[in-house]
Amino acid sequence: MSMSKTTNTYNRQNWEDAEFPILCQTCLGDNPYVRMIKERFGKECKICTRPFTIFRWCPGARMRFKKTEVCQTCARLKNVCQTCLLDLEFGLPIQVRDAALKVADNMPQSDVNKEYYIQNIDAQLQDGDGTEAAGAVGRSLAANEMLSKLARTAPYYKRNRPHICSFWVKGECKRGEECPYRHDKPNEPDDPLCEQNIKDRYYGRNDPVAEKIMKRAASLPTLDPPEDRNITTLYVGNLPEEITEPEIRDQFYQYGEIRSIALVPRQQCSFVQYTKRSAAELAAERTFNKLVIHGRKVSIKWAHSQAKQGTAAKTDRRFDVAGIPPPSAKPNDYFNLRQEQINVMPAGMKLHQLPTNLVPASAYQMYAQPTYAAPYSGLGVASTSSAAAASGSASGSSGVNLDSIPPPPGQMPYPSQDASRMGALKK
Repeated sequence: MSMSKTTNTYNRQNWEDAEFPILCQTCLGDNPYVRMIKERFGKECKICTRPFTIFRWCPGARMRFKKTEVCQTCARLKNVCQTCLLDLEFGLPIQVRDAALKVADNMPQSDVNKEYYIQNIDAQLQDGDGTEAAGAVGRSLAANEMLSKLARTAPYYKRNRPHICSFWVKGECKRGEECPYRHDKPNEPDDPLCEQNIKDRYYGRNDPVAEKIMKRAASLPTLDPPEDRNITTLYVGNLPEEITEPEIRDQFYQYGEIRSIALVPRQQCSFVQYTKRSAAELAAERTFNKLVIHGRKVSIKWAHSQAKQGTAAKTDRRFDVAGIPPPSAKPNDYFNLRQEQINVMPAGMKLHQLPTNLVPASAYQMYAQPTYAAPYSGLGVASTSSAAAASGSASGSSGVNLDSIPPPPGQMPYPSQDASRMGALKK
């Protein structure tokens, strides 16, 4: 319970008065002209129970109003935002950050010890410029591999959305689009994210959001180097559009000598090739899921070998399709003809000069089969040609019209081989 303004006036000097809150970019919102309501000693801090100056503002259109929840001393003690209590540098819960930095900040829990501890922290903060964290967290803030992978590099404005309308959930909301609350399906009652506590968040204990993030950190992918030791090239993706080659070189030259850098602006990627394999492995280890250029997290992968790409391009990807006959053993036999049906014309001979003895007899005998009806039986050409072939007439001048010779019997494997579809049948 906060101390009254009419009693305990001797302790008023410990009440906090500030001109601007300590906020993260997400809570502040995307509106550069945000207006805040300031109230001196409006509420007590939810951690140390001291009265402090509260601020209230709207972070953007269709967003809910937000206000500061803890005093600035408690916020600077943990280096967190006064509203969401997430780390100001990495945007992560305190439990995740302390586990990564191996910080054990045992803050007193009782009221008397807590007040004495806060007064000592205020005395330490007065000596600084107000921009550095205090306590064990301020001494331990350093680069960490897990924090770099889990850090949120861009603001998450969906966290500022309005709360769900309880009347809409019951089907009784009559405001429609004018309702300032969100008409959306709520989470399940047994969802652990529904049981968030501000004190558990601050002290880093039993935080469901932190437990979810730590489970995700345990399943993060790793970048394994390829077996081919000749590969010394890294693929750098998700680059900003205005990136230049010198900027990429400044990020990767510290890991070893660079042979070449190929920048592909259209695909927003580049290929960085090192002279040694050890330098490429070091760069991949130090930059995978950690490198941020112009506010964008860059994706790092190993480039593929050119030999493997050529082999993959030559791979036969043909497969069998039901209804299509298997390919012939002869690659140039497009009509599945038998050997006696194949004749080769002499050199220099035209089609209209083809003698009758070169026409196979099977082309005329197939009409004698009762199961096959000749498509050109009404033209009277087959009988004339059959009689001429039976009499053994070898007159070269009386040639046979090849257009009247029908195709061989059997089922057409492809519709495009049907002569009647191409206009060969004259009605």
